[in-house]
Order: sequence, then C-alpha cells, then structure tokens
Amino acid sequence: MIDLRSDTVTKPTPEMRQAAFDAVVGDDVYQEDPTIIELEELSAQKLGKEAAMFVPSGTQGNQIAVLTHCQPGQEIILEADSHIFIYEGASISALAGVQPRTISGKNGAMDPGEVQAAVRGDDIHLPETGLICLENTHNRAGGAVVSLDNMRAIFEMAQQQNIPVHLDGARLFNAAVATGNDVKEFAAYTDTVQFCLSKGLGAPVGSIIAGSSAFIKKARKWRKRLGGGLRQAGIIAAPGLVALRTMVDRLAEDHENAQLLADGLKEVSGLIIENNVDTNIVLVNTEDAGLRAEQFIEMLKESGILAVPFGPNTVRFVTHFDVSEEEIRSVIESVGALVGTNR
Repeated sequence: MIDLRSDTVTKPTPEMRQAAFDAVVGDDVYQEDPTIIELEELSAQKLGKEAAMFVPSGTQGNQIAVLTHCQPGQEIILEADSHIFIYEGASISALAGVQPRTISGKNGAMDPGEVQAAVRGDDIHLPETGLICLENTHNRAGGAVVSLDNMRAIFEMAQQQNIPVHLDGARLFNAAVATGNDVKEFAAYTDTVQFCLSKGLGAPVGSIIAGSSAFIKKARKWRKRLGGGLRQAGIIAAPGLVALRTMVDRLAEDHENAQLLADGLKEVSGLIIENNVDTNIVLVNTEDAGLRAEQFIEMLKESGILAVPFGPNTVRFVTHFDVSEEEIRSVIESVGALVGTNR
C-alpha cells in the first residue's frame, strides 16, 4: 500500500530505533529522565521559549494549554475549521469547561479585526475571553501556512487585551521550511506552542508544548492529571531528538512531492485541486468525476493507495517520509487509469 492518509503513519528510521535502544532513562515524573530533559531543552531552544514539556500527543498538548491558560466558564477564540474545534472530541468543553467562539478564516487565517471584535467586553452576561488559539500549518485548509504578518497582528492585539495566544503548531516545522523562516519567528507571536514529533518529523510518538517557565510548571500538574506523566520515557524521547536534529530540512521533499501529486491529479478529468499546496497536504474534489469521496477512496484502496475523506466530495492526501517520488508518480498514473483520461 502507498499510504497517503496522514504523515502520522511514518515508521521510525533505523537511527531512531537505535536511539531508543540506547537511550539513557530515568523517572520523568520526578524529572529525572536525562533524554527527556535533553529533548525539552532542545525544543525550548529551537522555539525561543523559556521551557518545554514532552507530552504523549498533540491533542493532549493542546488541552493542557487550554487547561493551564483558562478558567471554567471562559471562552476561547479559534478558527472554525481548527483541529482543536473539529478533531479533539470537544475536550476544551468536556475537560476545561470553556466555550468555543469560532471565526471562519481564509486559508486557515482569521482576520485580526474579526478576532478583536470577538473579544468579550466587561459584561456579567458574557463569558470572559480566556485564550486565542491559532493553527499553523492549518490542516483543514490543506496544510496552508498562516503568515507571520497575520500572527503578529493577532498577537499584538491580544497582548493589548491581556489575552494569551496558543499555537497549535502540529506541523509548524512544515510552515518554517516552506517559507524559509526560522521556527522561532512563528513562535515569537505566541505565548505557548504545541508541535508534533510524530507527523512529518517521523518520530513514532510524542509532542512538545513550550512557553514560559511559570507556564510549564503549571502545565506539568495538568499533564499529571490527564495521565500524561510517564516514567522511563527517554525510550520514546530519543527518536524525537533524532527527528529534530535530522528530519526538519527534508520536509521540503514532502512539499515537492505534494506539489507533484497536485500537478498530476489536476490533469485527470473530473478531479479538481481545492487548495493551494503550501506544504504536504493535497485536497482533491471528486464531484465533477461523479464520485463521492468514500467511493473514490474505495477505488484507490483496491489499487493499493490509501487516503482519507475530508468532505462529501473531498479527499485528503498527505505526503511524508515513507512515500517516495516514484510512488507519487505511480499514484498519479493509477488515478488517471481509475477515473478517466487526462485533460
């Protein structure tokens, strides 16, 4: 199978497996695991933040951020198609007791003026705005990069209003590589950041949340409450160190393969590419081919290709380390044979 469902399906490299085998470990709940400490310090350094904390997943990292920043009964502002709102099981409400206030963005970016207008005033009838959440790259916008200018405008407004900003940067390194900006430049317009080691960076498990030292101290208690306190966790942190040191620059290959895939599929009769391919995600609309997304996915599966539905007539393809340029060309050829002649 050529698996284009997600960059989460990547397998650890031989170097990652060896690093896990050789990892020096200790009890991380007591903050005694040397490999975890090394990973957290490297992550904080890369993001330009005071401190960082390893968490089992990106979803847990985002929830810890909301729980640490907010009080029950507050409201958080976030983009209407954001991962936190769509794909995290309503946990901001179930766990943190906060209410979402969504803003429809353009290519994943919220208009700063609309964000400012959504901030609640001082009125006993209204919830307080406790947090603003951004997402970069934006998953449902097809891996779109939210610009530094957009992030800066929202962050500066938030600072004036004394509202913290959290970035769901699950694929933040993709944004940095795609734009040529240092990841610190994106992190600078946030109070806290979460990024995944287990997506394009290829580590088998884990995410990082970073912010001020005071924030991370509070966040550690929330990680413990959520069951995220791990013991000899250096075994899973060691591949994350390899990922940060060796897998960032090669994300450009995934972006090139995604563009190759988009260019090939848009020549297939009946298929339309819905997104500007900024990074490693391609959204394909099948309506003109007379196919619903689920039908198309079943046809692909029979041809040895895996993808996921992203709407009634939209299919998402994600390129990653385990899919080569040759396999992308094979996918284009197979899809052309399945759907019809080229334009």
